[in-house]
Amino acid sequence: MNTNVGDIEQQLQQGDLSLFAEAFSRHRPRLWQIIHFRLSDQIRARVDADDVLQDVYLDAEKRLNHFVDGDFPSLFLWLRLVTAQTLSRVHRRHLATESRSTLRESSRNDGDLFGNTSLCLSQRFIAHLTSPSQAAVKVEMIEEVRSALGEMSDMDREVIALRHFEELTNQEVAMELGITPKAASIRYVRALERLRGVLEKI
Repeated sequence: MNTNVGDIEQQLQQGDLSLFAEAFSRHRPRLWQIIHFRLSDQIRARVDADDVLQDVYLDAEKRLNHFVDGDFPSLFLWLRLVTAQTLSRVHRRHLATESRSTLRESSRNDGDLFGNTSLCLSQRFIAHLTSPSQAAVKVEMIEEVRSALGEMSDMDREVIALRHFEELTNQEVAMELGITPKAASIRYVRALERLRGVLEKI
């Protein structure tokens, strides 16, 4: 008999840790999407999203008592936090051999576990430009998108990242950012509208 996600999470919170593997498998596709978006292009050739996802599973399994003993709105949002911390460690490890300038670029915002959201957004928005003629303008387009993103508030950039690329629901975005669902929705529509002029060129 299949157990629904809510029942599994409730049993986990009650201390039945044997259900963790099944619970994690339910969230695996969404966690992979987050990793795929947030993984730096600088290390993408060295490590792929599946490798990082396996690390997330192992990290979460070791720290499962934090979820059981904590006050998290859902298992998924706790796993997203673990994913952020795992990705941060992966980036530090793989960038340790890079130049100091690269490390500074990757760690510009130490308070943000996911690193430079503007860089991730600009790279993913134009990731489909692959032909030689497109590649020639790719760097320029990244800079145009980054410039447009730079005119937004940090929260508006995060709303786009969470909704458009991590594929969180509006309710989950609101919980993550500590705002109302209505405010999250308004910010998302407004931010996309501001980007439309640049994206129509792509």
